[in-house]
Amino acid sequence: MQTELVIDNTPRPAEHGATFERRHPVSRELVTTGAAASANDAVAAAESAAKAFASWSTTGPSTRRAILLRAADLLEQKLPEFRQIMAAEVGASELWASFNVLGSAALFREAAGIATQIQGETIPTDKPGTLSLTLRQAAGVVLSIVPWNGPILLGARAIAYPIVCGNPVIFKASENSPRTHALLASCLYEAGLPAGVLNFLTVAPKDSAAVTEAVIAHPAVRRVNFTGSTRVGRIIAETSARHLKRCLLELGGKAPLIVLDDADLDGAVNAAVFGAFLYQGQICMSTERFVVDEKVADAFVARFADRAKGLLAQDPARVGNCVVGPILNSASGDRINAMLQDAVDKGAVIVAGGRARGALMDATIVDHVKPGMTIYGEETFGPVTTIVRVRDTEEAVRVANDTDYGLSAAVFSNNLSRAISVATRIQAGCVHINGATVQNEPQAPYGGMKSSGYGRFDGRAVIDEFTEIKWITLEDPGQPYPF
Repeated sequence: MQTELVIDNTPRPAEHGATFERRHPVSRELVTTGAAASANDAVAAAESAAKAFASWSTTGPSTRRAILLRAADLLEQKLPEFRQIMAAEVGASELWASFNVLGSAALFREAAGIATQIQGETIPTDKPGTLSLTLRQAAGVVLSIVPWNGPILLGARAIAYPIVCGNPVIFKASENSPRTHALLASCLYEAGLPAGVLNFLTVAPKDSAAVTEAVIAHPAVRRVNFTGSTRVGRIIAETSARHLKRCLLELGGKAPLIVLDDADLDGAVNAAVFGAFLYQGQICMSTERFVVDEKVADAFVARFADRAKGLLAQDPARVGNCVVGPILNSASGDRINAMLQDAVDKGAVIVAGGRARGALMDATIVDHVKPGMTIYGEETFGPVTTIVRVRDTEEAVRVANDTDYGLSAAVFSNNLSRAISVATRIQAGCVHINGATVQNEPQAPYGGMKSSGYGRFDGRAVIDEFTEIKWITLEDPGQPYPF
């Protein structure tokens, strides 16, 4: 199937009919042919959005809310189609596809409620006869750049929040999931979104940098939000800074789950299996490090490994539902295999799973991981996780923070006071006590620290990301001045 660009709610080919291909990660069969937008196409999208800003930014909250609520219903209705496309394009299981679609419908409904919560405030003033207040107003056109791994959920938040705040969106889809993202955008068009409020771009990898620069440089674009790797996030941040554009970045992670010596081990293992291997560990919140007190490490690892050995990689496009599907491509498998070999050469032990076979890799656990091994610090982004054994709580906190990243974390302990103390000391944007690192609720602020980025999606905090605050005073024209 071929996807097209959508500008002013009208599908169109890319300039000169340029296209690119997305192939199945295992079979290499052609799945999608995407329109390869040029810099000129990107400028056309920005011009369209700029025209739409004048009317959309003044559209009432009831209209914005109604469109998002209709889009939520459409998402749920298209669930079977999303499952089919996501399995083919990004190796998603029925569970992961359903989680994305149903979670996005909930996000749209939560975002719809924000429409009437974009509020200013009155400010006390020392000037007699003066009313001092603030307004929250739409910021301008927003460039939203989204990844392939959580294509619906991460795409939905990049669309819904700017739009409900009154901003048109240029939605730059991932080259790895163009058809999935096109189906998401179609829900907004079918829901009645006016022309120019959501313009849809797909870009060939070789053109991505130039097209992104062209959009960020456009005067109408006032915000950029990006979800993806820390490497690319730095480039987005630098480009935005050159053009004085504010950006929101949700980047990589190396999420730790601390297992203290008084933890419920069965509960910890349940969270471990879910957090490490849901969608092949290709989630920014995936548990990549288990920091385990040595007094319970043998018992925890034995139970965890026993569960992981039953999670064998399959292709959900062929076998229907499964837990562990293919990773993005065989190159990812080669990268992970090099990390495994480095760890084993330096003393680590693989206690479940093993090497990737192209784009297929069974659930894998690497024990006795230590600093100096590549896998200790680098994001694996695959169905492989690590065990780091520690002496006590203090070392557990130190190891949990011994990373460039700070997105999600968890701690297991039956002593809640102790667990809360640990949670407050972990340098991460969210910490879950006796729960998995992979969690998301649209009413709760979500974002990272350190190299995991800055800014917050979800909750009321997102209003600040996509609005400008303006100070206004109402004064007596006859007031005295000192000269």
